[in-house]
Amino acid sequence: MDGAVVQLVQGREKALDGDSPEAMLAKFAAFSVIQVIDLDAAIGRGSNEPIVEWLASKARTRIGGGIRTVEKAQRLLELGAEKIIVGTAAFRAGGPNEAFLRELTAGVPREAILLALDSKDGRIVVKGWRESLDVSAVDVIRALEPYCGGFLCTYVDKEGMMQGTDLEWFRSLRAATDREITAAGGITTYEDIAALQEMGIHAAVGMAVYTGRLDLARLAQM
Repeated sequence: MDGAVVQLVQGREKALDGDSPEAMLAKFAAFSVIQVIDLDAAIGRGSNEPIVEWLASKARTRIGGGIRTVEKAQRLLELGAEKIIVGTAAFRAGGPNEAFLRELTAGVPREAILLALDSKDGRIVVKGWRESLDVSAVDVIRALEPYCGGFLCTYVDKEGMMQGTDLEWFRSLRAATDREITAAGGITTYEDIAALQEMGIHAAVGMAVYTGRLDLARLAQM
C-alpha cells in the first residue's frame, strides 16, 4: 500500500509497516511461495504495479489485488507470477460472475487461477472487503471449481487481530471442495497451522510473522 509493505487489520486500519519489498523478499527466501496483494488496487484507489511486477519477476509468487481483466492476469503470469488471485471480478451481486470467469479461463490456464473467497459475518466480501454479497463461501465454492485451480479463503472477521482463526469454517470449506485451499485471516499460532495442515489446507501467514509472534525459521520447517 502506497509503495510500502504493510499489515492491515480487517483490510482497513494499518497496523504496521514492514521493511522494503526487497528486504522482505530476502527475509522470506526460505519459503517456497510468497503471497503479494496490491491493496491500493484492491480498493480501487491506485496501484503498486511496478513493485508487484518486480516481485513477480524475482520469486515464486501468488499475486492478487485489482486483477479485474484477463490482460492484467496474463501480464503478471508472463512476468513470472506462479498464480494470480482473483476476488472482486469473480463475483456480481447475486453470486459468481460466470461470464468473466469463462473469459478468464479462456485466456489463462485454470491451474494458475486462485479464486478469493473472503468472508466476513458469514458473507463473501469484495472490493477490498468493503462490500458484502448475499452469499457465503460454502454456497458458491463448488460452482466455482471449473474456473480455478484452488481457493484463497480469508476469514476477514479475525484478519490481523492476532486472536486465532475459525478452524471450523475452514473445515467446512475443506468438506465442500477437492480443490487446493489456502487459509488466511487470524492465523496466529503454530497449532493453527498444524491443524490446517492436518485438513490438507495451506496457511498464508501475515501479522503473526511481522510482529514476531511466529518465528520464520521454525515456520520454514513445518
